[in-house]
Amino acid sequence: MTTRTTPLLSDLRAALGDAYVLTGEAMAPYRIDWMGDTRPEPLAVLRPADTAQVSDILQCASRHATPVVPISGNTGLTHGTDAGGALLLSLDRLNTIREIRPDARVAVVEAGVILAHLHEAADAHDLIFPLTFGARGSAMIGGALSTNAGGSNVVRYGSTRGLCLGIEAVLADGRVLDLMSAVHKDNSGYDLRDLLIGAEGTLGIITAAVLKLAPKPRAYVSAMAACPSIGAALKLLHRLQAETANSVEAFELMPGNYIDAHLTRHPDARAPFEERHDVNIFLELGALSARDATPDTTGAVPMATHLETVLADMLEAGDILDATVAQNAAQRSEMWARREAAAELTRLHSPVVDNDIAVPLDRMADLISGIETATSAVDPGIPFLHVAHLGDGNLHFSGWPSTDDPDTHAAIVRAVEDVAISLGGSFSAEHGVGLSKRPAMARHKNPVALDVMRSIKAALDPQGILNPGKVLPPKSE
Repeated sequence: MTTRTTPLLSDLRAALGDAYVLTGEAMAPYRIDWMGDTRPEPLAVLRPADTAQVSDILQCASRHATPVVPISGNTGLTHGTDAGGALLLSLDRLNTIREIRPDARVAVVEAGVILAHLHEAADAHDLIFPLTFGARGSAMIGGALSTNAGGSNVVRYGSTRGLCLGIEAVLADGRVLDLMSAVHKDNSGYDLRDLLIGAEGTLGIITAAVLKLAPKPRAYVSAMAACPSIGAALKLLHRLQAETANSVEAFELMPGNYIDAHLTRHPDARAPFEERHDVNIFLELGALSARDATPDTTGAVPMATHLETVLADMLEAGDILDATVAQNAAQRSEMWARREAAAELTRLHSPVVDNDIAVPLDRMADLISGIETATSAVDPGIPFLHVAHLGDGNLHFSGWPSTDDPDTHAAIVRAVEDVAISLGGSFSAEHGVGLSKRPAMARHKNPVALDVMRSIKAALDPQGILNPGKVLPPKSE
């Protein structure tokens, strides 16, 4: 196959080396997303080795007025890395954990570090990097920062933005913005770090970060609880937070149809309870103190004993219907596996329509009932599946339309978003905006906020070459 050659590619090969400017069939692995869909063909896939080479790429792209789209682990869900006719900039070679500083409880990492590798590095120092989700084995730090990823532990530790102290980023003209500070307090002007986090590569390419680490819990206590309602589940959450000094690490809602789907996909798995329930909660507590984590003379972990007491009390009061506490690591893993099967369960049927939305905690029940009504009005009897990070109000909705008609799919998406907005929520909770949620930005984002965002984009990227077409809708949309 003939190697594509243009002045632009010649400049890039001179900067990176021929082996790291991929064209033709060599680009195929970077064009297939985690769902197996092939995305539009880029001009080339670029694999820089360090920040200096990222700077070289952007200087070259600026000279040639050529778009650049960053890609990390390619686990996104909003088509934020579609790069038809653009340069696809992979951060996979920027994969060094520069240092772990246990006394400061920070990690200095490059953008291509895989999340699971950072977990392992922190664990060696008896620390954790709290961000975790199902794609941690392939998702990279740069992508997590660029989308402000969430995951299952937000209820205790916050989203990615709250776990980052400093960043390094390359701007559209190739200048390197060094904000690699490890301080917790810095009032020296505009917070450019937070501006770039969650911007999905539209304002700069994040190349490195200083991330917060946390003490590793001495013990984890995991349980499943069936509740008569979402309101009762929130009562359980708030009581546990009050009685365990905010030690709840995960509080996940899995409705009855989610459990049904899991048993269909994994027939050898066990149901969480003998009876089927509509509101099933997976919860996990992390015990930091020896007082809560050290087994007593009977071998019981104090925090587990306290959890059992709370569950028994609420069972007697009718606030929960059933509960089971994991007695060993295998049972804990079984509970996590049930929750982390969500992505594959949404693909049990086709076609599928996904939404990632959030509401205040006390509006979750209204959100779910409103979605059922609104989507059925668009596609009567549409089957659906949802799972929620109930501890932070984030719902993942998946519906299986009765038709392949794209207008029907779009109407279902709009219906779900409209319900969330009507309840004071957001149409994008943790997956970002990318291309797929850009119409929602036009419909729901405050017009003044959009104007400010466009002004910032124009100031930092006057040629519009950084991940163009993503996040911000054109004024006509």
